[in-house]
Amino acid sequence: MAIISVGGTVTAWSEGARKLLGYRPPEVVGHPVSDLLINGEHPEVAGSCLIEAREWSGTAAVRHRDGHRVDLPLRLHPTFCDDETTQAFVVTAAAGAGEAESDRRMVEWAFAQSSVALSTYSTTSRSWQGQGQAAEAGSWPYADLLGAGRSDEAFLRCVRQVAEEARPSRYEHLAPATSSAHRRAWTIEMWPVRSPDTGQVAGVGAAAFDSTEQVAARQRLALLNEAGSRIGTTLNVRRTVQELAQLAVPRFADSVSVDLLDSVTRGKEPPPGPADAAVLLRRVAHQTAGGVSAADTEIGEADSCPPRSPPARALTSGRTVLCGTDDPDFTRWLAAGVGGSDPAADHGFHSLMATPLRARGLTLGVVVFARAEGSKPYEQDDLLLAEELASRAAGSVDNACRFSRERANALTLQRSLLPRHFPKQAAVEVAHRYLPIGRGAEVGGDWFDVVPLSGTRVALVVGDVVGHGIHASAAMGRLRTAVRTLAGVDLPPDELLTHLDELVTHLTSDNDVRNEPDPGQIGATCLYAVYDPVSRICTMASAGHVPPVVLFPDGTARVVQLTPGPILGVGGLPFEPTELELPEGSLLSLYTDGLIEARGHDLGAGLERLCGALASAEPSLDVTCDIILRALLPESPADDVALLLARTRALHTDQVAAWSLPSDPAIVADARAQASRQLATWGLTDAASITELVVSELVTNAIRYGDAPIGLRLIRDRTLICEVSDASSTSPHLRRARTYDEGGRGLHMVTQLTEGWGTRHTPTGKTIWTEQRLPADGS
Repeated sequence: MAIISVGGTVTAWSEGARKLLGYRPPEVVGHPVSDLLINGEHPEVAGSCLIEAREWSGTAAVRHRDGHRVDLPLRLHPTFCDDETTQAFVVTAAAGAGEAESDRRMVEWAFAQSSVALSTYSTTSRSWQGQGQAAEAGSWPYADLLGAGRSDEAFLRCVRQVAEEARPSRYEHLAPATSSAHRRAWTIEMWPVRSPDTGQVAGVGAAAFDSTEQVAARQRLALLNEAGSRIGTTLNVRRTVQELAQLAVPRFADSVSVDLLDSVTRGKEPPPGPADAAVLLRRVAHQTAGGVSAADTEIGEADSCPPRSPPARALTSGRTVLCGTDDPDFTRWLAAGVGGSDPAADHGFHSLMATPLRARGLTLGVVVFARAEGSKPYEQDDLLLAEELASRAAGSVDNACRFSRERANALTLQRSLLPRHFPKQAAVEVAHRYLPIGRGAEVGGDWFDVVPLSGTRVALVVGDVVGHGIHASAAMGRLRTAVRTLAGVDLPPDELLTHLDELVTHLTSDNDVRNEPDPGQIGATCLYAVYDPVSRICTMASAGHVPPVVLFPDGTARVVQLTPGPILGVGGLPFEPTELELPEGSLLSLYTDGLIEARGHDLGAGLERLCGALASAEPSLDVTCDIILRALLPESPADDVALLLARTRALHTDQVAAWSLPSDPAIVADARAQASRQLATWGLTDAASITELVVSELVTNAIRYGDAPIGLRLIRDRTLICEVSDASSTSPHLRRARTYDEGGRGLHMVTQLTEGWGTRHTPTGKTIWTEQRLPADGS
């Protein structure tokens, strides 16, 4: 309450008035009431109401002692003397006015002391005004957003949008790190501020909340989610750990190094449980952010961890080790381990986590996450993230290691069933390639072989078992053994495939009886070719296999037109032989379908590409193999590929001598004499005695037990070959003669004197052949 005289002078000032406006009585009493009013507002309080001596009520704008404006609801009551003249005026504030002013000031204090960075933007002056202790303390994000020469255009666009559309909006800002502060994240809520008088948008209010922790949590979750798709994309150990390092830098660490147990990098499985601190580790991956010095340990280098170092403690305990510069072991390791002879300060690392890579109870290695100057130290939440990242990487590394071991075992089995070295022979020069499937641990059933035959001939074989896996490899091994066995009997190609087809049919029937899985995988294709360097005739037959391609000496490449038979295992259908005369120096290419169908081409397009690649053949067959593979195969073939190249040779007339003999026992002596003269011409007189004995025995048996016509042929190659042919299909048998038997000793004697002998059936009869080693002097 206050009392005002008729002249407008304050004559009394209550304690309530002092609390409300802050003035002490000596500062107000005796002074005009107009001094309390702002800019003369509401002159009736000090003018007309006083003159007219009437009551008045309303809101007056009063100046507080500290200078701010206070809008007070007031009532003005006149008092009268006995003669009814006005004595004075009593001024009272409405009930609760003190509490309202106190509440208003409380709101002002709250805004002034707010830890939330508040700001307003005026659309009229286009200026910003900050409020709150957050702004005064320097933790005000608007300085980064609105600084001179570096205004954030995206933020300004958002402000303009709020002002123009009169709709609230949200903006997220990541403040850059400084030398004295880490990166902070802010969430800025903006809303339109309307004028109470016009209802128009007069500005934009903004409140910035420190969301560093929330953003960090979201980033950790996003990193974990990304780890699921980026770590372990391949079954390659080194690629997997490198993916971990690349994912963590710089979003989670300034430096990441991954060391695996040396035994793990060599394909071995470590013992279960934690690892020994002195175990040998090999650096497999390392990644650093810009400005962070590289580690002294090079990729591929092996070393052991110093005792009590964070990685050693992580390996022996099986748990993550979190440490900083306050840990003496960490400081010593920085000086002696990470930085070599450099002091720890040169690296700038201040926080580190060493996490073991563990899977299935096995310790595979350790990953070290480090942060340098400018990054926050690691916290407990970071430890959980590091363990999760290491766990996912360890599972992928373990899968890759197990896959590598399984694939290595499968390839070892596969290669053990394929020929490593071909026996020496003079018919063809050969080169080969076998490429297993580029993905997965399963191997295929592709195979090839080169089998020397009698009479300097050679058999070339390529086959492909349907399907992949151990069943296909096992079937391939049985078929290759069967082909070698049948080739030793000197069967023609079509007859050999017929017997092989029967074998596959029996194997499939056996599987059906035993209810074994995947019996259909025993189906296979095969191409069998026999080349004779004397006649230069190549006879071949196909069991559903892709046709061979021949590059002739004149540079033209042509696909051999075969009459293809059914795949092996169908049964009941014939195989047709095809004969082809090959000039000396022709290049015969046998392969499996994975070669010509690797890039999705059909058979015709694949054969055209193969012919084109063969046209670029080099003198070296190994180089030619590489040219063909590069031209036809992608980087990772989807199917096994077998390729066999054979360049034909020919035996000329000076290496072969042949005679036709009548069926007369008297001709035996003449046959011996002709053989002896031919050996003398070849300079092989040292072999004459044995050769005469062999010729005598074989020609005598042909005359006695065979049918005309009878032929004798000598071939000088790596060995001396003697062949006697007749028109009978009866084969001789080796037997041991008893003491009083008159015959049966000749063939036994031939066996003792030669390196080998055998019978080869022909369409016109048979041929008995023997081989002798040439003299040691090389003549």
